[in-house]
This record gives sequence, C-alpha cells and structure tokens, in this order.
Amino acid sequence: MVRFLSRLHASLFRATRGVIGRRLVNNDMLLLTTRGRHSNRRHTVPLLYLEGSDGLLILVASYGGRSRHPDWYLNLGADAAAEIQIRGKRFAVLASTASPTERAEWWPQVVTAFAGYADYQARTSRKIPIVLLRPA
Repeated sequence: MVRFLSRLHASLFRATRGVIGRRLVNNDMLLLTTRGRHSNRRHTVPLLYLEGSDGLLILVASYGGRSRHPDWYLNLGADAAAEIQIRGKRFAVLASTASPTERAEWWPQVVTAFAGYADYQARTSRKIPIVLLRPA
C-alpha cells in the first residue's frame, strides 16, 4: 500500500508540476529520484523536506519507524547522485548522511516541522538518519 500511494502521489505531483501533492502535514514535499542499488533503475518517491542555508535540503529516512532503512536511503548510500523535483523544477543533487553533530542540530527542527518523526524514532531501535542534499 505504501508503494502504491507513493507512486500515485509522485504521478499527481509530476502531472501538475507540484500543484497537487506539494504539501502534506503542513510541510513542503519534493520528489526524490535515485538509482536502484541492485537494478540501476530510476526510482522516485515523494518526501517531506526542510530547507537550510545555501541551497541545503534536509530529508528524514524515517520509513514510518520501521526497523529498516527505506530503499531510497540505501540507494543513496550506493550512489549519492540524485535528482529532485520541487514544484515544476528539477535539480541534480548530491546526498550525504548527516554526521552525529549535524543530526543533533537538525533533529529538533525536524520534529518541530512534523511531530510524527519523534513517534517514528520511538518505534524503532535504529537511529533514523537525516539526509543532507546539496546542489550538484
């Protein structure tokens, strides 16, 4: 069901250039396209994001508090180059996982933006990664 809803969201987002699907739970959404680490096929998922300074974008690899990381995060671990779409604009980005210091800085802001992330962290023993996207 998660994959179906994600594909539907991404399709509506693309078709309307972000008019539909641009906001969820009072936060902005983007489309992230990665290369599959096994298949090398392109995979696109809609994700909440926060904006930092100098074009920095922040993603949260929560996967709803499941015990494993989401596929998009694992794909970025294999190939940090990705593409994002914000509204109708597409950009090449490079991803990195936030260091412990960076995570400590961003985590309170992430939880302020969407309190559900604190619930997700409480559901899992893994440390939910914060992903930093920088323009390529």
